[in-house]
Amino acid sequence: MKRSILKIRNQSCKPRMRTLSPSLCGTLCAAALLLAGAAQAQTIYRVVSADGRVTFSDKLPAATDNATVLGAGGRALAVTAVTLPAELRQVASKYPVTLYTSSNCAPCNSGRDLLSGRGIPYAEKTVSTADDSDALQRISGGSSLPFLTIGSQQIKGYSDAEWTQFLDAAGYPKTSIMPASYRTPPATPLVAAQKAAPAAPASEAQSPQDAALAPSAAPPNPAGIRF
Repeated sequence: MKRSILKIRNQSCKPRMRTLSPSLCGTLCAAALLLAGAAQAQTIYRVVSADGRVTFSDKLPAATDNATVLGAGGRALAVTAVTLPAELRQVASKYPVTLYTSSNCAPCNSGRDLLSGRGIPYAEKTVSTADDSDALQRISGGSSLPFLTIGSQQIKGYSDAEWTQFLDAAGYPKTSIMPASYRTPPATPLVAAQKAAPAAPASEAQSPQDAALAPSAAPPNPAGIRF
């Protein structure tokens, strides 16, 4: 009697072999291939150095390099869009932050430190020329700096409490979640410098006789009709 019971127990513990259907087997194989591809995938950067040399690397390049990220099929992606965490990227797309500064501005430095210390992605615009000042006047209605915009919200002057309040309301993380490899874009002038057209050489200057023979200017055409 004991032998029969033991035999039954041994049979119940023996694993049963099951045959997988072709469709299930194909699904499992496809999942395994996807996992293998994901494990091997990595971010590739196309880097153009200052001397024009092009290289490819899996490491984030320096801020002085002109770099693009290559996605699937070699498609170029924005570096910041790839390196920023999804939560931060979503907030920044809704409420982008722009800081307007000038040189020798202690409050500007304080504002920059607050944004960087909290891990806020921002663009910096410098005000150093008369054209920059005029543009700032049109944007902010004044000339005080620093000037901060969070989406459509405008904040004149630096205030730690006020800036923090508006950043919190926009949904930015209270503490930095910025990757250590992230580089803040370099500051750029508020108004791009316009290159003056070169003057015509004296030999090509039009003489008074040529000017008299030249056809008169075409009359204004407000309708925009072309013949």
